[in-house]
This record gives sequence, structure tokens and C-alpha cells, in this order.
Amino acid sequence: MPNFGVLFFPGSNCEEDCYHAIRKILGQPCDLIWHEETSLEGIDCVVVPGGFSYGDYLRAGAIARFSPVMEPLTRLAAEGVPVIGICNGFQILVESGLLPGAFLHNSSLKFVCRWNHVRVEEIDTPFTCLLREGEVLKLPVANAQGNFVPGEGATPRIVLRYCGPQGELDKEANPSGSQDAIAGVANTQGNVLGMMPHPERGVENAFGSEDGKKMFESVVSWIKFSKQREAALSLAKLKGSEPELRPIPRRRFDYDLD
Repeated sequence: MPNFGVLFFPGSNCEEDCYHAIRKILGQPCDLIWHEETSLEGIDCVVVPGGFSYGDYLRAGAIARFSPVMEPLTRLAAEGVPVIGICNGFQILVESGLLPGAFLHNSSLKFVCRWNHVRVEEIDTPFTCLLREGEVLKLPVANAQGNFVPGEGATPRIVLRYCGPQGELDKEANPSGSQDAIAGVANTQGNVLGMMPHPERGVENAFGSEDGKKMFESVVSWIKFSKQREAALSLAKLKGSEPELRPIPRRRFDYDLD
């Protein structure tokens, strides 16, 4: 099974929610990793959770980017390991240069905490590969500095956009005033995703939605499939033959979740 690592920093407050979603709901191995760690060996997916790392001093995520754990995280990201930054985690990834852009205070100048809808814009990432393009997810947001700006000349891979219940783009549906209603972006390679909504808080219908569960199921399946491909390539190399590989599936029913 994939091994997840949930980082946490002084001021993080969502690491237990992420752990619950991964370990208790999905039943996957998961470790909580303090920011002073210098190794992420054996981790198949890294989660950088929300909160207020270092009290959001200077800028949200600006100090956390210097934590020792960010060095091995940067190496894993370069190697193609899936990394997801949620809310403050997204801000940390931006400050670290793993994702483009910057954050401003919400256009309302208020902390916004509410349920919101987001529309899936791209499914070619580990975290959205089981979803459909245009699919609408109901997820909560909770932030004060969620107003994402890509930066002059930047063209980030937009993975999620704020929308209405039917997928319509509506100014009122954008809780932060984020440019182009951006709720989540990925790096060029697609393995690093940053998003302001909280998928870990939307994994149980009893608490309002389980749409966030689909994103965690996606990365679990993506990792399993990638490992199967790696094993097939290694075996073929030993045998001196051509590997028989299925193309990477892009639809939910193409995956075996067992």
C-alpha cells in the first residue's frame, strides 16, 4: 500500500484531519512528520496541511519554507513523487518555489470559512485522475489569505476553479477573489498540487460531503498503478524483453481500487 507522510509545523492545525482521512477513512499507512525531519525515505505521497505555520508571520508560509523537511520534500517533488499542499500547505509550496504565484488577503479582507463548490479543470494529475473534467466537488474553505495571483506572465496549470453548485463560474462563488476563480494549481509535471479548499474535511457525508475522498482515492490508485508499471519495467529488463504496459488510465472505472 502507498505510504503517506503528513508534515506539520509550529502552528499547523490540520495534520490530524489529514491523518484521519488517510489512515482511518482510506485505510492507508500514514505518518505524521515533524518539520525538523531531514529524511522522507519510503514516503510515496507527501501532504502539507493547513493551519497557520509560524503564526503566518511575514507572509503565510514564508518562514515554513526554511524548515529542514523542505529540502527532502523538494527532492521528492523533483523525482515525481505526488505532493499536495492544502490551504497553508499551498502557501508554503508557493513560498518554496514548488508552485508559481503569490497570495493576497481575501478581497473581503475577512477570514472566510464556509462550504464551497469547485470545478475540476484538469484530470491529468495524481490527485484528479479518477475524476471527470467538469465534475463539481463540494469542499470547505477556511482562510484569510486565499486570494491567489499567478504572477505576471505565469500560466499555471489550473486544476480546480471555484464555481456554483452546477459548475457555473460566479463571482459570488469565489470566496477569496482569487484571479480567474483559481482554487488549485499544479506544477508543470503535474505531481505537485496546491489547493485552498480542504479535501480532508470532506471525506464523510455525516460532516457535509465526501467529495474530498475522491482526491485521496485518486492518488492511492495513481501510486499503485505507477508501482505496477515500475515492476513490469524492471521484470522486462531482467528478462531482456519488451514490457507489456497498459496506458495510464484517466477514468475512475479504469482503476482497480482493491
